[in-house]
Amino acid sequence: MPEDPAPLSHSVSDYRVIVIGASAGGLEMLRTLVAGLPADLPAAIFVVRHFFRESTSLLPELLMQAGSLPALHPYNGQPIERGTIYVAPPDYHMLLKQPGIIMLDHGARENLHRPAIDPLFRSAARTYGAATIGVVLSGTQDDGAAGLLAIQLRGGRTIVQDPADAPYPEMPQNALEQVPGVERVAPIAEIPGLLTEWVRQELPAATAAHATRGRIEGSLEREGSAKEGRTMENDPLATGPTVLICPECGGALALHQDGNLVQYRCHVGHIFGLQSLDAAYSERVEQALWAAMRALKERAALNERMAERMSLPGLREEYRKQASAAWAQARQIEELLAQLPLLSNAADD
Repeated sequence: MPEDPAPLSHSVSDYRVIVIGASAGGLEMLRTLVAGLPADLPAAIFVVRHFFRESTSLLPELLMQAGSLPALHPYNGQPIERGTIYVAPPDYHMLLKQPGIIMLDHGARENLHRPAIDPLFRSAARTYGAATIGVVLSGTQDDGAAGLLAIQLRGGRTIVQDPADAPYPEMPQNALEQVPGVERVAPIAEIPGLLTEWVRQELPAATAAHATRGRIEGSLEREGSAKEGRTMENDPLATGPTVLICPECGGALALHQDGNLVQYRCHVGHIFGLQSLDAAYSERVEQALWAAMRALKERAALNERMAERMSLPGLREEYRKQASAAWAQARQIEELLAQLPLLSNAADD
């Protein structure tokens, strides 16, 4: 029987943290990963899997059934213990801003999600540096890529599930395209062994004057620009406002680019990768088309009623023509809606 989990001390040098991001197809990948980890793993594990906003998560129970480590949804301010899996609860970002403490935050959604992977990865990179291991698993769109880059730039280690091995390869593929030099690309069956090996190795000597520190603190590790006073004007990687607006709040979006990594951010703190922004705009287009079809059908029905009330044959015929045209336009939009690709923004398997 394994011993009680050991609390982590408040010296960052004593920490080993594993942060894992998953989305569509991620449930079985997480269960496979957890099943391969030993009960005496000398690290804490933090998992973000995308959930729908109103969903109830059974993920901790499912992970405990799969492996030997305890798993739970943390509360805000909960102390971290080694050998424990912490799963971000629905509708809250899970952050590691202080050594030994978990923080939950109801801040702006990122990449259309809360919880999102990037905030966890960024905060872990900033707090734990080289003691952080980041893992991106199966999923859609591009959440996790920016956070993985932050971990890499802070001296942490990075693993991406082989896209060929992932049920949904888009998220791992985007991580590989946007984060050059990911340390390992591996099938899910090999990842538990890598994690077990890496957390038992000594950390490299700390480098206080890391060449990329300024870049990260200026951009990749922001934890809510509105809270920290960072705006598009004083972010060193912001290239200025664009003609695009935030699909979440309607504010102006600024373009942020660092190598292959491209993000759009608004003043409030919403952040989008390219794929996430495209998905958000696709959803807005669909909503607009549904609204237009509804309005046309309502106008057609109104014109038909007006035609029935007209005593003059000329006016009656004119309203009938207007109703017929509105019905035809509504049918065109309905056909267009049927041709739209299904949005690949599913959070559940």
